[in-house]
Amino acid sequence: MAELKIVQEHSLSPAAARTAAEQVAQRLAAELGLACKWEGDVLRFERSGVDGDLRLEGQSASLRIRLGMLMSAFAPAIEAKVAEKMRKVFVPA
Repeated sequence: MAELKIVQEHSLSPAAARTAAEQVAQRLAAELGLACKWEGDVLRFERSGVDGDLRLEGQSASLRIRLGMLMSAFAPAIEAKVAEKMRKVFVPA
């Protein structure tokens, strides 16, 4: 089992940060087939072999993904793609 942790600092308003988090979740849902739901300022997602959450805390977004045995082989690729997406949506050029 692998656990990925990505923290992205940002200067977005709470509403804009939530919109950015939803963009990250849409990408995760599309690529990994995840079901996502908000619980306060925490976006939880899961499917067989993958679960985690994206937390909005002040001026940072913290993503935690736990990958099951089969998905662990793809951890470096998943981490790179998700980190890139988080940089793009939380720190717009």
